[in-house]
Amino acid sequence: MSDLLRAAILGVIQGLTEFLPVSSSGHLELAKYFLGDTSLAEESLLMTVTLHAATALSTIVIFRRDIVDIFRGLFQFQWNEETQFSLKIILSMIPAAAVGLLLESYLDRLFERQILLVGFMLIITGLLLFLADRARVTNKKVSFSNALVIGIAQAIAILPGISRSGATISTSVMLGIDRERAARFSFLMVVPLILGKMTLDILSGELAHARIGFVPLAVGFTAAFFTGALACVWMIKLVKNSKLAYFSLYCFIIAAIAIAASVFDY
Repeated sequence: MSDLLRAAILGVIQGLTEFLPVSSSGHLELAKYFLGDTSLAEESLLMTVTLHAATALSTIVIFRRDIVDIFRGLFQFQWNEETQFSLKIILSMIPAAAVGLLLESYLDRLFERQILLVGFMLIITGLLLFLADRARVTNKKVSFSNALVIGIAQAIAILPGISRSGATISTSVMLGIDRERAARFSFLMVVPLILGKMTLDILSGELAHARIGFVPLAVGFTAAFFTGALACVWMIKLVKNSKLAYFSLYCFIIAAIAIAASVFDY
């Protein structure tokens, strides 16, 4: 398989699964496994950083007005709704940021073709989505305590196979938060974390040894950006219409494939 086709496939997978509740990290690990990805760690990291940059940019484009409101809230000295929402976003980031910084070296080992782990974590994602789809519909807003609990769910979703959007949206809905608000909060809270992780990866110096050409990176970035923007808009509609059960079934099927592949690989 050519590098361009592999980059396009990884880009589409990242773009779709970053927002759809099926675990982008899990799917990328499975894709690399089934595509026979034998690239060096630095090259794999560079492609991952590029794809995450694309989905972060698509989130910024889709939620540009919300992001402007967040920055406006941060620089206002009034206790209004915009300021409170900005502080809730910051609060939700703390658990995942702490886990990422304290356990970075350990977590990196979980992303080394651990498809058996991915399979079992996808089962957990499927169960969360199944429960959330049956939660009562309300008009409740995100409170500060809700933001912290959702942030803890996001920290757990660092594990490959646990969908970040699935975990945070499911947690929000089960807490009684309005479904559209839950989806928007879930997508907005991850942007600073993605940008922060990208910055750390770049500053680490590991990417300097990567040998991936510009064109494959550009193909992957473009594929991830456009599919990510479409998936983001689509996901909000699906959450509002209580369609998470379909993704629950999908997670169970992919989990079975991952577990079977891992067993037969031995």
